[in-house]
Amino acid sequence: MAGKKGSLSAVSLIFACGTALFSDGYANGVIGAVNTLLKRIYGADALDANNYSNTLTSVTFAGTVVGMLSFGYISDKVGRKFGMMTAAVIVALFSGLSAASSGANHSFGGMLAMLSACRFLLGIGVGAEYPCGTVSASEQSEEKSISKNAQHRWLVLATNSVIDTGFVAAAFVPLVLYWIFGDNHLRAVWRISLGLGVVPAVAVFIWRLRMEEPPCYKKDSMKNIRIPYRLIFKRYWKGLLGISLAWFIYDFITYPFGIFSSTITDNVTGNTDSLTVVFGWSVIINLFYIPGTLAGAFTVDFLGPKRTMITGLLAQAVIGFIMSGLYVQLSQHIAAFAVVYGIFLSFGEFGPGNCLGLLAAKTGPTAVRGQYYGFAAAVGKIGAFIGTWVFPLIVDRFGGATSTKGNTGPFWIASGLAILSASVTFFLVKPLSHDGMKEEDQKFREFLEANGFDVSLMGLGSETASTISEPDTDFPEKSEV
Repeated sequence: MAGKKGSLSAVSLIFACGTALFSDGYANGVIGAVNTLLKRIYGADALDANNYSNTLTSVTFAGTVVGMLSFGYISDKVGRKFGMMTAAVIVALFSGLSAASSGANHSFGGMLAMLSACRFLLGIGVGAEYPCGTVSASEQSEEKSISKNAQHRWLVLATNSVIDTGFVAAAFVPLVLYWIFGDNHLRAVWRISLGLGVVPAVAVFIWRLRMEEPPCYKKDSMKNIRIPYRLIFKRYWKGLLGISLAWFIYDFITYPFGIFSSTITDNVTGNTDSLTVVFGWSVIINLFYIPGTLAGAFTVDFLGPKRTMITGLLAQAVIGFIMSGLYVQLSQHIAAFAVVYGIFLSFGEFGPGNCLGLLAAKTGPTAVRGQYYGFAAAVGKIGAFIGTWVFPLIVDRFGGATSTKGNTGPFWIASGLAILSASVTFFLVKPLSHDGMKEEDQKFREFLEANGFDVSLMGLGSETASTISEPDTDFPEKSEV
């Protein structure tokens, strides 16, 4: 593919597939700043009256789950490229409509209702990028022109590092817009912040126009035959369970802490009225995602994804316990608090942030990689969805946001969960080697043949193969063919 005129290089293909995940980090991160702005414009009571703050945060996760599950199937049965192109269109369309949200007769409730609906539909597009874009990027990472000792690195840089860059941009863009428009035009700040989500989606759509389906998808796809789910579950249930549980725990910890970073810094800075201070410290804290994901990217090929993930989780747990025990001292020095809190987030990206998607994309077979990945990622986003609702309750149960216990409680819980996630990874997730997908596809074919499945029907072949009628049984027997 790289040798064709006008085609993309192998590394460019990886980034073309994964870069749209910037929209995930941006869309999920920017809503924290938007919530802060809406409270300043309309008052906290107006948003809290109907849990609008939590609703705006969590509906995107709900849409993301729908997108992951539905496009996981589309990715396997229709094609990776079709899923990626459709996802980019959805993200661009509903990012723009989110920015244009308005209620009948300019009602506040109607505006929030439209914004919530658009955020849900935006989430579908964001969710679609995982089983389509990330999966396709993983398949491109084992092409011959990619060094074996850099396969995992390029995938991490093109996916999780891009998501983290989106989080940083989501914190920085509202700050810059606030500097431009000031206190008298906060409506312009939150609307433009949401609307700029159109730009990366349109850019990546154009980038993807020259793409083809990955070679391994052409060879090992089950697009034109019935998928033997019973056999697949028999072989892969344990690994899928481990990755899904670890992803649930990670997102339960990470997304609430990232989204509510402006709220946390608001408390630590003494509830200052200055949005420059609140947004500025949010930018600094979110910047700590970057060294974490970059350090992990250049480590994962040497330690392996499983060991790298466990190392990051245990280090994150230690930092979380330190923050809990020294919160009073740290909160009196905002710079020290920001650094330690940033390191807490950074280790999360070094380990599970980088490795969960990598493991989910590379431990399943090509034939159902989209659905395998989509299911694990959806379980993770369910954890994020629950976390955004539970996080404020945890704070309240520990004594409220104005108390020391209220602010330290989430860190105690997050640290304990990080240790639990490390244990799940150790016992349930298998190590992953370089060229692991090629090896697994070969083992999967041997497993299918041993169970009577005719592997000669796999792959795209000519598109006329789609006219072959599907057998009534769960999978075609050799004797029948």
